[in-house]
Amino acid sequence: MFTQILLKPTVSVELNVFKNSLRLISTSKTLNVTDVLPPPDFSENAKRFPAIKTPMLPQDTFKGKIAFITGGGTGLGKNMALTLSKLGAQVFITSRREQVLKEASEEISSTTKNKVSYFPADVRMPDQIEKSIDHCVQTLGGLPSLIVNNAAGNFISPTERLSPNAVKTIVDIVLLGTLNTTISIGKRLIKENQGASFLNIITTYAETGSGYVVPSACAKAGVVAMTRSLALEWSKYGMRFNGISPGPIYTKGAFSRLDPTGSFVEHAKNRIPAGRLGEADELSNLASYLLSDYANWMTGQIIDMDGGELINSSGEFNYLYSIQKEQWDMMEKMIRQTKSK
Repeated sequence: MFTQILLKPTVSVELNVFKNSLRLISTSKTLNVTDVLPPPDFSENAKRFPAIKTPMLPQDTFKGKIAFITGGGTGLGKNMALTLSKLGAQVFITSRREQVLKEASEEISSTTKNKVSYFPADVRMPDQIEKSIDHCVQTLGGLPSLIVNNAAGNFISPTERLSPNAVKTIVDIVLLGTLNTTISIGKRLIKENQGASFLNIITTYAETGSGYVVPSACAKAGVVAMTRSLALEWSKYGMRFNGISPGPIYTKGAFSRLDPTGSFVEHAKNRIPAGRLGEADELSNLASYLLSDYANWMTGQIIDMDGGELINSSGEFNYLYSIQKEQWDMMEKMIRQTKSK
């Protein structure tokens, strides 16, 4: 089916509904759809979807509970630690840099007046994870019932330029690190007959794949499989497993490796229907809900939180976003005319 939409007195658009194509027709040349329609401009949408940065759950939601967060000294991990502490949890954070952990724990505890403990550990090393759990028990009085696997590593590179060590480093941190932490804590919880809620921070491309971050994509896909597998296997022990796959959320550490030129942010906004990048507080609100008893009927789920980025990239007809109302009116009229023939 073909129809034409008048854009200018001498220019029209031909729409092939069956072949999903749109082209510009003039007396001199035929152009592709990208020559006809500008890229979607979602910038105005940002004001329609403002970020709410205050905790959404009641203040004492996690009172009496202990939270254990890997990669908790900076970025998203630190923000989740702060939110859980605001909601009443005693928080334990771990990462490789002790000074960073010390500063983060002092900052969080001074803000919330709740106890925060820490221990430096590399999630690739099971013995260090065991020591961090020991320290959690010693300083906070018990095993955690809220566990966030947030530690990660990533950088952009053509896959053919990667060394075996570069691949191993990312896979070991992301996949083995998550497994090490989960299994070490899980064994102790099972022994003590204690339930828990696990939350794994993943990424949207874990299920779609993405070029130039292949080790991360492979490792995160493994975390998705682990999340769903243990949601079933360890349900008999009172444990829930869920994941969040966030879209672009600016943190200094991650963006220094993934956006060294500084151009990614503006480019990303043009792909996100919400018109902006996400905020760490928004992720922390979703994390706190999934960890809480309010989500007791939710397990084995991976939640995409990306402002609609995945939907924009997957829809066959999303390029029509830029067509204006008057052009749609004309298009509808022409389609009706073709149906009547």
